[in-house]
Amino acid sequence: MIIRTIHWQKLFIFSLGLFVGSAFCMKWMESDFLFNGDIFTIIGLEITYSQEKVSAILAGLDSPVKNILRYHLSFDFAFMVGVYTGIAALCMIVREKSKSKLLRKILFGLAALQTVAFACDVVENIYLFNWIKNPAINSKDFSNYHIVVIAKWIIALTGALLAIPLSLKQTKKV
Repeated sequence: MIIRTIHWQKLFIFSLGLFVGSAFCMKWMESDFLFNGDIFTIIGLEITYSQEKVSAILAGLDSPVKNILRYHLSFDFAFMVGVYTGIAALCMIVREKSKSKLLRKILFGLAALQTVAFACDVVENIYLFNWIKNPAINSKDFSNYHIVVIAKWIIALTGALLAIPLSLKQTKKV
């Protein structure tokens, strides 16, 4: 069965709603991410903080903050479904409008790769859940964690940054 553009559009709209709703919930929680009186960020935990800082933050969190971080990571699973499915659907919508065989193949590949980005995000959360329980982070795990995080961001951003501008074009497939 061939999935038509309308089905991809419906999936995109559903994904967008899930993305916005879960992002709102997660953003609401972020103001409670306090460590030693300062706010820490998920982006910091993902990318900018050193291994020592991540370990220190996770080791020094009060129980209520740990719970909020766990809730945030739980909402992140719904966010993942929304964002990666949405990017994949958008890639497929644009693919259907494209006349270029090469671009159609690239968009299909990027849509399919969103499953890899999703898997990377799941692995990232597993690392964080484990480190909340035991914040003694070894260098190998931290390096692997960063590889997973970087792969996730590259795949997701590549799909989004290619599909969004192309979706704004008004070309139709002939």
